[in-house]
Amino acid sequence: MAQETTLLILGASGDLTSRLLLPAIGQLLQREPGRRLTLRGAGSDPWSDARWRDAVQTSFASSGAEDQVDRVKGTTYTQADVTDHDALAALVQDVPGRLVIYFALPPAVTVAACEVLKSVTLPQNTVLAMEKPFGDDEQSAHELNELVQQLVPEHRIFRVDHFLGRSTLLNVLGVRFANRLIEPVWSADHVQSVLVRYDEALALENRARYYDRAGAMIDMIQSHLLQVLAVLAMEQPHDLDEQDLRDAMTAALRATRIWDDNPVRSSRRGRYTAGMLAVKDDLHQLQKPREVPSYVEEDGVDPARDTETLAEITCEVHTARWAGVPFTLRSGKAMKERRAEIVVTFKPVRHIPDGLTGKPSDGGVLRFVLGPDRIDLELNVNGGDDPFALRRDVLSSHLGEGTLLAYTEVLSEILDGEVTLSVRADAAEQCWRIIQPVRDAWARGDVPMDDYAAGSTGPAEWATSQD
Repeated sequence: MAQETTLLILGASGDLTSRLLLPAIGQLLQREPGRRLTLRGAGSDPWSDARWRDAVQTSFASSGAEDQVDRVKGTTYTQADVTDHDALAALVQDVPGRLVIYFALPPAVTVAACEVLKSVTLPQNTVLAMEKPFGDDEQSAHELNELVQQLVPEHRIFRVDHFLGRSTLLNVLGVRFANRLIEPVWSADHVQSVLVRYDEALALENRARYYDRAGAMIDMIQSHLLQVLAVLAMEQPHDLDEQDLRDAMTAALRATRIWDDNPVRSSRRGRYTAGMLAVKDDLHQLQKPREVPSYVEEDGVDPARDTETLAEITCEVHTARWAGVPFTLRSGKAMKERRAEIVVTFKPVRHIPDGLTGKPSDGGVLRFVLGPDRIDLELNVNGGDDPFALRRDVLSSHLGEGTLLAYTEVLSEILDGEVTLSVRADAAEQCWRIIQPVRDAWARGDVPMDDYAAGSTGPAEWATSQD
């Protein structure tokens, strides 16, 4: 029989809970009919149990799991100040089964709540799950790690990075390690460059309270995209358990640094101005373009913060396997189209026989596309009208939308007390270390802020990195 677990969500009335956590919980219950889950919510808003249950029902329906509502029919909501000792102590008392506390809270509130929890007796085997960002630099991340490790041991701390639950990213492991065609050439001997790109067609979308303090660098690169780099660059682990996999990923991050130790030449930043955005709906149908104001004119934005909406850094993984290969990480908002992909470009072959025309610039490309999931292998081939002319052809494997929401896989591990798909303490600190030289250069004004119109492919000066 499955172990009973109580999931206590702090910040239950917030957007993160309704938009991401609850839909994933519904999908998880649908996927795992034997799971026994007690769901409790707590937040600062004066919600009744009935309103909370309505929110649960609506969110479950959004992921097609409305038939699972009865399994959490007794779910309750408590209005509480989660930084108050008595309030927190009451929330963690008398819970059925193992307790999982999910901090769906702003970072500062999470830290304050953890400080209070030091004087609260937690049930045995309590698991703590918290959202990024983990600190705001290497030192504060280290201090936060020390704080939460006073509450529970590291193997019961889940630092959530939902990218680690994405089906395409997990597919990278299979492609890397299970194919004779790929595994031997996964190194600087054969790879010319790696691009990890996550461009969004969405603008700010009422997220100024968080995003204007984070920007594209912290929102995407410092967390998600560096985790992708770690999966791409790590040495092969013996096992995919929490120790071996996370040891390998953290070792790759420790070896990562800004390209040529030059954050000015190896980073770029931009910010969108007014323009037109055409985004796709849930059925991937293009909607009517809508006008978007300049970022600095969006509600809640403080122009003095000089926040970027497009960021790019180039790194080197300084190991025998990867030395000399540029890893470019890039993410932007309000772009012409959504492009979420990993692009591995192979070096040109040493010699092409005379008589073949159309010399290629590379030795082929392996591309992982996120949502709808797809793997493309771009090859240089000949044939057709001119049998001696080289051309590009693509072999594609369409993997579909991915059967699970990214948070569903993550929540499954959290509720089971497994931390394999979470960010370990030292990895969180390494991610801040890697980007700090760039943050310092940007703060000094050494790297210009390039403008680009919303709905465009980015700044004109960046044209060579669009392909």
